[in-house]
Amino acid sequence: MLTFTHRTALVTGAGRGIGKAIAETLARQGVNVICVSKSAESCGAVAAAITAAGGRAKALAVDVADGAAVAKAAETLLAEFPLIDILVNNAGITRDGLLFRMGEADWNDVIATNLSSCFHWTKHLARPMTRARWGRIVNITSVSGLMGNAGQANYSAAKAGMIGLTKSLAREFAGRSVTVNAVAPGFIKTDMTTEFVNNAEASAQILAVVPLKRFGEAADIANMTAYLCSDQAGYVTGQVFTVDGGMAM
Repeated sequence: MLTFTHRTALVTGAGRGIGKAIAETLARQGVNVICVSKSAESCGAVAAAITAAGGRAKALAVDVADGAAVAKAAETLLAEFPLIDILVNNAGITRDGLLFRMGEADWNDVIATNLSSCFHWTKHLARPMTRARWGRIVNITSVSGLMGNAGQANYSAAKAGMIGLTKSLAREFAGRSVTVNAVAPGFIKTDMTTEFVNNAEASAQILAVVPLKRFGEAADIANMTAYLCSDQAGYVTGQVFTVDGGMAM
């Protein structure tokens, strides 16, 4: 059994997919969860469902790519909560395209949402963790950040950047017992991968390089993340855990 002692978590990109699964999994463990997404409707629905199921949650609509908005939101949250113990940086978008066809906005939007958002949230929420000498930060990266992927130069660069950020911050915060780890999903069945999952030819090509020969579920990522956020993971930091059916081994 995992244990969480009166913890509060903030999960970005919690309105759907992997972020939703992470928020729900932590809530079932008794964690008070702040569900963040750009859409008030989506994060509100997740928070409402958690509350209806007997958990504790609140919704917060923030554009995580907007550093000033994140700073303001963090200030408001820390006035309400004495400490946000757990931060899961999960928010992400794709703007796929070959490099020669990729517009500057496609590059900047993906970097801002997927990578810079981690910097902003961590900068504003980690200091109280270091003072309390307890904290968990988990960055949801991707096997694309480890292996690269044609047509995803922006996405792969952002996800690789998250890995470098994870390892650097793990060293910075270790002396204060704040752990920083990353989870790298492979092909997981979410809204973002629907077009591949539902296409027989595309699915066959993808599963040919996945030793377990199936797509992962959002719960697979949520379960790994929950462990890294728990009391039991106190001696694990600076690591990248691939949850990909063996694809990147």
